[in-house]
Amino acid sequence: MRSKSIAWPRKPRRGLAGGDAPNVNRWRGQVGLKPATPEEIAKSGEAIEAGGQPAKFYELTGTNPSSGDPPRVFGVIQHRDGTAWFFKMTGDDAVVAAQKPAFLEFLKTLDFASAAPAASAAVPPDHPPIGGGDMMGAIPPATGEISSEGKPNWQVPAGWTEIPGGQFLIAKFTIAGAGEAKATVNVSTSTGDGGGLAGNVNRWRKQLGLAEFSAAELATEVKALDISGGKASLVDFGGKDARSGQPARLVGAIVPQNGQTWFYKLMGDASVVESQKDAFTKFVQGVKY
Repeated sequence: MRSKSIAWPRKPRRGLAGGDAPNVNRWRGQVGLKPATPEEIAKSGEAIEAGGQPAKFYELTGTNPSSGDPPRVFGVIQHRDGTAWFFKMTGDDAVVAAQKPAFLEFLKTLDFASAAPAASAAVPPDHPPIGGGDMMGAIPPATGEISSEGKPNWQVPAGWTEIPGGQFLIAKFTIAGAGEAKATVNVSTSTGDGGGLAGNVNRWRKQLGLAEFSAAELATEVKALDISGGKASLVDFGGKDARSGQPARLVGAIVPQNGQTWFYKLMGDASVVESQKDAFTKFVQGVKY
């Protein structure tokens, strides 16, 4: 009988770590479910206790997009003293289901008061999906340090400066342009298709205040990009940064590789993105997994 690893990670992240909905939707993508709205996610979360304080429990089942196996995910999010804590158990459906009582009891036994100093000294890691036996792969620590853990072999273009990526990112780079113009490159990974081509492309479009692509538009606007051993999907569109309201451009690449999907996003000032598009494309094509 085939078995899978089961992770019971405890990973703190200062602030909201992207909010509950994006993180739950990452977990949904890992079991082949479509993204849910924030309202649907708020209703689906079960109120439980973790370490003496309220938390939200999410139970997700579906089909692993890459293997076809039926996985089950227990995900818990707790906001405590300005920190978002994530607890996750994942693995074969029947095995994880049988461990639900033990998992919930484990959460009740947590002692944050005695663990806080150690947690703040060394924190392991958009989702999204945190290190260890988790399905998202390893992600750099959110401590201000840059880690090589989980990264493939790549050649970083000149002028790209790596900075701490925080939770759910394998790597993050900044690129300076003229004056105050700048752009960033984010790299993340997910098991299977990570929510699918349409879901991820349209998520990027929303970041630029753009309407979602229809199936017909996806077919014409998403370009194929040659990579070692296969094809990637490349998109390029302009709009306004949904956070700042400033004009921006985004070039994104989605790369299926060895049962995972890698996401590369170049976004920022249009002039910087234009000047870096070729370097970005060659960077993606040159990665060795």
